[in-house]
Amino acid sequence: MTILDLFRLDGRVAVVTGGGQGIGFEIVKALREAGAEVVIADMNPETAEQAARELGASFDVLNVTNPDAVRAFAGRVYERYGRVDVLVNNAGTVYNLPAEETPDDEWRRVLSVNLDGVFWCCREFGRFMLTARKGSIVNLASMSGMISNHPQPQASYNASKAGVINLTRSLGGEWASRGVRVNAIAPGYTATALTKKALDIPEWAGVWISETPMGRLAEPFEIAPAALYLASDASSFVTGSTLVVDGGYTAW
Repeated sequence: MTILDLFRLDGRVAVVTGGGQGIGFEIVKALREAGAEVVIADMNPETAEQAARELGASFDVLNVTNPDAVRAFAGRVYERYGRVDVLVNNAGTVYNLPAEETPDDEWRRVLSVNLDGVFWCCREFGRFMLTARKGSIVNLASMSGMISNHPQPQASYNASKAGVINLTRSLGGEWASRGVRVNAIAPGYTATALTKKALDIPEWAGVWISETPMGRLAEPFEIAPAALYLASDASSFVTGSTLVVDGGYTAW
């Protein structure tokens, strides 16, 4: 076996939430290229179906904020494939408004998608992995879980991603002796459709780029190799960790 063989996922089944576009799409692509069967779980059936067709994956509509729906979805995946080896919790959302003006429902919406949804998926798919005594979970956190971004206000997003990082640490320690690894990725500013809209605000874009040592945003495909590493046996002694991929933003 070579080092490169450790990155292979042949015969394994992976689930990627929010896999229809952006970072999620690139992660699905990377996992497929490594040999995994991939199920895309996404709220948008059009983008998910298109991504599945393009990448040779399957898809299902899933609202990660509904624990009953997550439980049923996990059961369907296991019933179809008889195993679940990799889970990538990529679905997420953001809301930019000063904290004092943030409505209750918007606070809850962000936390429900970004944190509750990650836990529901970890719990339901984790049960199958724990029974099999093997599996890898990769949570998409953010550098925003480690720092407070500016100049844009996003207290709910920052809090949710900090929660993902510590949830990852907690589950990584709790499940390590039972064969299940749980890790996270903390991307910096990445050129997704959502972020590109914000780039139209000059006072935001200027700060984002000037405070990133590499002087640019990441492309979604630059995040995907981190997910493949954490999903594969190449990271077999890694759990409870958060891999930062931020162009050096948190180094300053």
